[in-house]
Amino acid sequence: MDIRTTKLELLKTIMDDENSEFIQRVADFVKKEKTDFWNELSLSEQKEIKQGISELDSGKRVSYESFLKKIS
Repeated sequence: MDIRTTKLELLKTIMDDENSEFIQRVADFVKKEKTDFWNELSLSEQKEIKQGISELDSGKRVSYESFLKKIS
């Protein structure tokens, strides 16, 4: 069975079920399984992103054209 078929069968099962406890358990499971990419980043990567956001917030920006000139 391919993944698409499995997904469709799972959706059908969820849609046909009226048991709110079951639906909540499925929702809780899915929520728990999702990983936040932020937690997957190293501390140095998180620090660089925060610094970049801070610079943008303070108005420190570079135009796209200027950026392209710097990297080419």
